[in-house]
Amino acid sequence: MTAVTAEQTLFRFATAGSVDDGKSTLVGRLLHDAKAILADQLEQVAATSRQRGFAHGDFDFALLTDGLRAEREQGITIDVAYRYFATDRRSFILADCPGHVQYTRNMVTGSATADAVIVLVDARKGIVEQTRRHLAVVSLLRVAHVVIAVNKIDLTGFDENVFVEIEIEAARVAEQLGLTGIHVLPVSALEGDNIVDRSERTPWYQGPTLIELLETLPTIDESEAAASDFRLPVQLVLRPQGGLSPTVSADDAERYRDFRGFAGRISAGSVRVGDIVEVFPGGHATTVTGIHVAGAEADAATAPQSVTLTLADELDAARGAVIAASGTVPAGRREAVVELFQLDPRTITAGTRVLVKHGTLTVQALVSEVIDRRDLDTLGHLDADALAVNEIGRVRLRFAADLPLEPYEQSRSGGSLVLIHPADGATLAAATVVGD
Repeated sequence: MTAVTAEQTLFRFATAGSVDDGKSTLVGRLLHDAKAILADQLEQVAATSRQRGFAHGDFDFALLTDGLRAEREQGITIDVAYRYFATDRRSFILADCPGHVQYTRNMVTGSATADAVIVLVDARKGIVEQTRRHLAVVSLLRVAHVVIAVNKIDLTGFDENVFVEIEIEAARVAEQLGLTGIHVLPVSALEGDNIVDRSERTPWYQGPTLIELLETLPTIDESEAAASDFRLPVQLVLRPQGGLSPTVSADDAERYRDFRGFAGRISAGSVRVGDIVEVFPGGHATTVTGIHVAGAEADAATAPQSVTLTLADELDAARGAVIAASGTVPAGRREAVVELFQLDPRTITAGTRVLVKHGTLTVQALVSEVIDRRDLDTLGHLDADALAVNEIGRVRLRFAADLPLEPYEQSRSGGSLVLIHPADGATLAAATVVGD
């Protein structure tokens, strides 16, 4: 397995698509060809494949990701399977998501934090209803990059015309859903064509292989750092005072005696020493006097680094506060319309009381209205008074305290929420801010 260096960026991607399009096989092939599988695991999968009489040789790549017993017995993916690997250029977290309609919530979970989603299409079937459904969810989540992998191209005799027809249809669907910058490539997960190595059997395809594409696409954090205003949700206020280690030098002890640092992970943008920032709540302006990254002082920091900032003024800012670039602090809101992705079997109705987590702040909230439900086949809105598991719809939330919300289309971090059951702490739903 390739070692990860400090300079490598982390790229998150998920797989989606209809049942039996070969998602788990593609992920297994990708891990295998990227040399991210240990020898003992390879031997175990090979032995299991032979015992089950795998029809395509002695190695079933899907077994590298389908880890649950029920998945192996039924030959399907039920839960999201996360895998970690690295190449010389990048480290990866991949999420192999289920294709069945009843597991749409799992697909939402795997894709919500993804930099890219790979949607598989069976070359023999083309784009089908479930493919459109998954592309619709990807559109609602505003995933930055969509890769459409036309799989099983070997079963069409590597026919260029078949690929071109699917490519044209994919572009048509993407336009309907408002997806931009999609990438379409022909692959064979079973045979390994255009996964890691370029296939000689598709000379008509001149684009990158799948791994080449994943190694070069920009991450969400890279995009937000370049295009977004600075945001730091405060996770912890550091006040060493008398708690310094006895090994700390006298000079450092004096230096940190009155230290007050605001620690957290930069969710968007970048910051430099000397920048003027404002703090939510309150809107008080101050100057950044110091930046500490991994125990060392720095002149600047950018998303998604974890940092500790020191400020010129002593402000009353605790966990849940947001430090933002001057003049960009969102107005506090007590109400918002959100797109709700229902993840829990318990139904959401008007009057449901929840906890809402936004950044590092958690507040009480009320579902004051269920507005409608999405028809994921057409993306239209249907009248509804409740949202059941796996359904997506719009609701109105009222908060017990002001939240610095931003439209999700402008900021994935500032416009995302998690709804939590107040009694047992279970995650009820994920939500994105869509309007007032």
